[in-house]
Amino acid sequence: MLDSFKREIDYLRISVTDRCNLRCLYCMPDGIDKRPHDEILRDEEIVKVVKESVKIGIKKIRITGGEPLVRKGIYELIRKIHDVEGVKEITITTNATLLLGNVKKLKNAGISRVNFSLDTLDDEKFQFISNTDLTLDYHKLIKELIENEMSPIKINAVLLRGFNDNEIPKFIELADKYNLIVRLIELMPVGHLNFDYDKYYISKDKVLKTYKELIFHRKDSISEYYHVEGKKGLIGFINPISHKFCSSCNRIRLTADGHLKPCLHNNNEIMIKDIDETQLLDKLKEAIKAKPISHTLDESRDNISDRPMNKIGG
Repeated sequence: MLDSFKREIDYLRISVTDRCNLRCLYCMPDGIDKRPHDEILRDEEIVKVVKESVKIGIKKIRITGGEPLVRKGIYELIRKIHDVEGVKEITITTNATLLLGNVKKLKNAGISRVNFSLDTLDDEKFQFISNTDLTLDYHKLIKELIENEMSPIKINAVLLRGFNDNEIPKFIELADKYNLIVRLIELMPVGHLNFDYDKYYISKDKVLKTYKELIFHRKDSISEYYHVEGKKGLIGFINPISHKFCSSCNRIRLTADGHLKPCLHNNNEIMIKDIDETQLLDKLKEAIKAKPISHTLDESRDNISDRPMNKIGG
């Protein structure tokens, strides 16, 4: 289905939970204001949305959270979504701390590709940024993903000035070692958190001035990719603020508590939980038609989304 600006919307990102086992400082540093269980969409409600969404051209589903793997019965839910006729691809974004040893199980449920978050390659810094005592054996995880032919492997790192921008050479080496993609994501002002956005924000342009060995490789709808001469793998940049890609946005979002969000970066939401099934298709169409031409965060933060990222779905 085309939105009001002739963009084809074929991608639905589904947040299956607002809960997470990490407490990342830029996302939920003070913990979670947990939604009561009866406010979270049940499996059958999510599947119903998927069944209606394919009728208007949704082909790709991405499972997000919070951390999606903390949801009870997540593998069975993915199987149910996979069985919906018209769904061409199901992917997942995860912090991966619960993924080790479960990659084959995830693949068998219907997931074809995994993006996992890894803001730092240093265990102590990982514990600091995640505000936990957890660590991630990312080498073991990458090998498990490769063994199960879950490629291309994409690692997402939120770029934070003074925290992990000096690790870019290590990310380049990791990409080379396993021939994978590391995507550096521009810090976004999402939710009203007690986090010093201006202190930690760093642009792609600043990084490229520092790391001149990064050579432009290609561009897709949301990312710019760079390579280093003689090395495998790619370093990508996702820059929704400084180099926004709204003109090619092809997605809508479903929150765990049953709201359709036409745009990540504003507060417009359409409630669908507990509505009559006959109204659901119209609500999906309404959400697509409500997509703005672009966000305005590069001009003003007045319309910043009130929800933190864990309550939207990354």
